Amino acid sequence: MRRILCFITIAAAFLLVNIGVTLAESANSYFNEGYEKHLHGDLSNAITLYSRAIDNNPSFAMAYQMRGVAEQQLKKYPQAINDYSMVITYGEPYFKAVGYFNRGVAKNMNGDYAQAISDFSMAIELDKKMGAAFFHRGIAKSKTGDLPGRLEDFRQAAKLGDINAETWLNTYFPEWKQMPLTSEPAAANPSSIVIQK
Repeated sequence: MRRILCFITIAAAFLLVNIGVTLAESANSYFNEGYEKHLHGDLSNAITLYSRAIDNNPSFAMAYQMRGVAEQQLKKYPQAINDYSMVITYGEPYFKAVGYFNRGVAKNMNGDYAQAISDFSMAIELDKKMGAAFFHRGIAKSKTGDLPGRLEDFRQAAKLGDINAETWLNTYFPEWKQMPLTSEPAAANPSSIVIQK
């Protein structure tokens, strides 16, 4: 009897492992197929396939990331923001920085500048060399009326190699390279931000 119970336990464990492997393979297959659709501009079907990948693996950070990108391309900002939040929840530290950055971009595009600033600041905290986060935080700061903060963030972005920031600075502040640079701009305090309409 013990031998039969042991055999049943081992068989059940083996079955569970195989089901887990099959689900992971299925999640990857759906993701890969969705990515191909995405590359060819078929965003609706890409979203459907990314969703199937997530259904098979609810912690599949890359599937949330790519579904968020497709939703953002379709201007479905609340859905993209939710998916980027899941990237932050399930991603590795570097991937969390990407999640905060992308969520900040979606919030910026949705007009939520104070929250975008907060997300870009978190991305910078996780990856201090993310020039694009400084640049986009500068854009959000300009929308809130923080023009000195914008300038400092653009300067940090340019220092890190962001071409857009450098082009803007060369056009509007040609002397930007001679100005003293702070070690790191302070994150904006959301309660002190005044949004100009």
